[in-house]
Amino acid sequence: MEGQQGQESHATLALAHAHFKKGEYTEAEAQYSVYIRQCAYLASFRANPGSKCSPEDLATAYNNRGQIKYFRVDFYEAMDDYTSAIEVQPNFEVPYYNRGLILYRLGYFDDALEDFKKVLDINPGFQDAALSLKQTILDKEEKQRRNIENNY
Repeated sequence: MEGQQGQESHATLALAHAHFKKGEYTEAEAQYSVYIRQCAYLASFRANPGSKCSPEDLATAYNNRGQIKYFRVDFYEAMDDYTSAIEVQPNFEVPYYNRGLILYRLGYFDDALEDFKKVLDINPGFQDAALSLKQTILDKEEKQRRNIENNY
C-alpha cells in the first residue's frame, strides 16, 4: 500500500509540473495540493524511505503552488506556501526569494531584507536577489527619509 501511494505521489507531482509548465495553473494548483496531501498521508505512517516524499520535491510543490497564488495576487496564501517550502527544505533559496518579493511589495522592507540576505547566504550568485536586496535598501531609506520630512 505504501509503495503504491509513493508511486501515485510521484505521478501526481509530475502531472502538476506538466500543468505548471504549460501555464495551466488551476490544474497545477489542484495537483500540487493533492501531492502535498499525499505526502502528509505518507508521513503519517512509518513508511519505507522509498515511499516517502523527498524534502526537495515537497518544497518544490509548496513553492510552485505559492507561485500560482502569487500570480492570483493571493499574497498571504502564497507566503504561507513559501514558508512551508522553507520549513521542509531550509537551504532552498527560491522560496526565500519569492517570499521576499511579496514582503517588499507589501512594504515590509525589514522582513524582505532578511529573506534576500538569506538567499545570498545560500547562493551568493543569485543575481536577482542581489538586485532586490539593493532596491529594498534604497526604498527603505527613502521611506525613512519621507517619514522624517513628514514629521517636521
